[in-house]
Amino acid sequence: MKITASQVNELRQKTGAGMMDCKKALVEAEGEMDAAITILRKKGQKVAAKRGENETSEGLVIAKTYNNDQTGVVLSLSCETDFVAKNSDFYTFVESLVDIAAKNNAATVEALNNTPYNDTQSVAEKIIEQVGVVGEKLVLSNYALLSGEAVVAYNHPGNQVATMVTLTKSTEEAKDAGKQVAMQVAAMTPIALNKDGIDEATIQNEIEIGKELAIKEGKPAEMAEKIAMGRLNKFFKENTLLSQDFIRDNKKSVEQFLKDTDKDLTITDFKRFALK
Repeated sequence: MKITASQVNELRQKTGAGMMDCKKALVEAEGEMDAAITILRKKGQKVAAKRGENETSEGLVIAKTYNNDQTGVVLSLSCETDFVAKNSDFYTFVESLVDIAAKNNAATVEALNNTPYNDTQSVAEKIIEQVGVVGEKLVLSNYALLSGEAVVAYNHPGNQVATMVTLTKSTEEAKDAGKQVAMQVAAMTPIALNKDGIDEATIQNEIEIGKELAIKEGKPAEMAEKIAMGRLNKFFKENTLLSQDFIRDNKKSVEQFLKDTDKDLTITDFKRFALK
């Protein structure tokens, strides 16, 4: 049967699939729109199965704030090649996932995958459909939702790294300081807010490493413990956000920078996601 350009365009708008894929699906479905959509979805499932073992080292990370900056969402959708990652349609799709996550207050990746994307598909089903559109494996792996007095998001140019921080105050001055700290998180990759956020296994591992290094350097065994604790404190300073040297003024810590901005200002949480 004859398939019109308007039918092809309608299917493309609904699915994001390429023009030729839409036309083939409509021909196979004998012009029935819903059947053509199903055909494209199945194609996505087939592509996903074929590419299941492929590495997904490219993609996009996007962070945005909502509700007058009181809620923030950051997530990454990875793909196989930068050709797909740099496509404007791919960016629009990832941004739509961020918007849906915020609208539904999805708490986890699993919850987000089960959230309705539209009237007929969940987020997980829409991602599978997009696999058929782009012809590559897609993985939604990193996701976080933060809320607080104020949330600041930072997207590093290229959208390979994105961060968020939550603040105790919501003034413009506080948010500007928060933006600078969010950039610090992107650059300096802290592993916790302060030393209380570092798990005991990591602490014990650092102590053991410190002891071994001290002994290898010829220090007496009875001094190794003390030297190891000194190195542990250095580890805390370099790897916890509030204790790190502030990158714009290394004479003060991040915590001191925030206090200098406003004595009641601090960071209560942060997230950093990167593709590589």
